[in-house]
Amino acid sequence: MWSNLAVAEPELAVYGAERIASGGVSYLATVRRDGTPRVHPVTAIIGDGRLFVFMEPTSPKGHDLRRNPAYALHCAVSDNSGSSGEFFVRGTAALVEDAATRALAVAAATYAPAERYILFELDVEGAASAVYADGRPQHRRWGTA
Repeated sequence: MWSNLAVAEPELAVYGAERIASGGVSYLATVRRDGTPRVHPVTAIIGDGRLFVFMEPTSPKGHDLRRNPAYALHCAVSDNSGSSGEFFVRGTAALVEDAATRALAVAAATYAPAERYILFELDVEGAASAVYADGRPQHRRWGTA
């Protein structure tokens, strides 16, 4: 859960939440049936110590996550120099079918998810950031990032 990151590395979690929120779009990596990677733009949601993504029920990313729940999520960057910094999480995803959890994710969303959308919760097993100072990256890591 996102809350595990927040407890273990509060500054990294705050930075990550800011980067995810500020870019609007993050990039979700999944694994295709043939084992090759696939990348999808998503709007990640952080609420109540949890990380979520909604998607169309026919989305390839949903099919990928049902078959193989491994994922990686990277925030958008603001420019080619990475001046706003980078944030990355990885872990496993689980399809959410519980109405209370869905309501929580809807309430935390910055947009109105359609009723037809399916919801995945992304368990956070590792996180990393890179902040650039004088052109040099300063890294922070937690878990299995």
